[in-house]
Amino acid sequence: MKEFWVSSGHHLLDVDEGGGLVVTDDFLKVYFARPEIVPPTEACQAELALYAKMLRDPRAAVPSTEIAAILDADARENWAVILAFRDHLLRHRTLEAAYVALVKNGMGRTPPLFVDQLVHVILRNALHEVEDAYVLRAAETFFRLQKLTQHEGTILLADEETVAQFDGNPHASPLVAMFGGATIVELDVLNDDNAARYQSRSDGFDMVLDFGTNRRGRRGFATVVEHWVRHLLGIEVTVEPIPAIENEAWTWFVGLDTEATRIGNAIWNGEPVDPDALERIVALFRLTFRDPAQMLPHVAGAPVYLILATTPDRIVRVKPQNLVIGLPVGQAAIAS
Repeated sequence: MKEFWVSSGHHLLDVDEGGGLVVTDDFLKVYFARPEIVPPTEACQAELALYAKMLRDPRAAVPSTEIAAILDADARENWAVILAFRDHLLRHRTLEAAYVALVKNGMGRTPPLFVDQLVHVILRNALHEVEDAYVLRAAETFFRLQKLTQHEGTILLADEETVAQFDGNPHASPLVAMFGGATIVELDVLNDDNAARYQSRSDGFDMVLDFGTNRRGRRGFATVVEHWVRHLLGIEVTVEPIPAIENEAWTWFVGLDTEATRIGNAIWNGEPVDPDALERIVALFRLTFRDPAQMLPHVAGAPVYLILATTPDRIVRVKPQNLVIGLPVGQAAIAS
């Protein structure tokens, strides 16, 4: 088994008997050491003292007076959010349970970045036995924005942050230039020749996924959905890419992003859809429950269609939480 996504912090967590991730002090300390949480050099003594306290004892109680003592109002707000998130994680037995609770009860003030980081480490756990590089690269779309381009009849997805990081470099390669002029030297399309190197490069998020019709990237994405649903909901499903929704009387769909949900709702309600919006549909999938008895009775046995789309500026923002709350799961399956 090759290691991958070390940056997720998976190796710092314990695993319970059910396979869920259990928070440890080491994980919390590393979390507090993330760049977005470390106080700036000009931070006041109260903030620096609070930060040092968290590094010593990341589970320590923090009275409201300690936060109120921070001079900067934005810093006070940030620490309130950070500590609320920490407390949410500690209230649940596993990170998986904490994530599902966030999804079902509302994200509230939880920053999207924190949610993406949760998805990152949970997927690392769900895919711990997977070595297929196409599946692992497709899984990156669940927690990192993707920049889309079309080239020679196929769809390519590149990590948006990686592409943007070196925007404007005059030494752009032809491949990188297709994503809008941004550059990075080590940006390669994942293929059978370099797939064996994915794990060693996985924390660089610098491999491009071929997501065209009938390509391995699209099938890899379908496999990720299967693992995600099984890991978080305990439900076995089969997912396959399809060229079109063949059943005009489709009974259920899940939009895998905001744009796809908007398009799907318009089609569902018989409303006119802008042709440009339809062109932004990236992929379609058919999901079937292996046990129809786990579905809502009125749709038991019917396929669920999954829609993935891009924004007008060619960004793919997958919302994996839609698979947790959007599938027609019956009460019997929830109870079990």
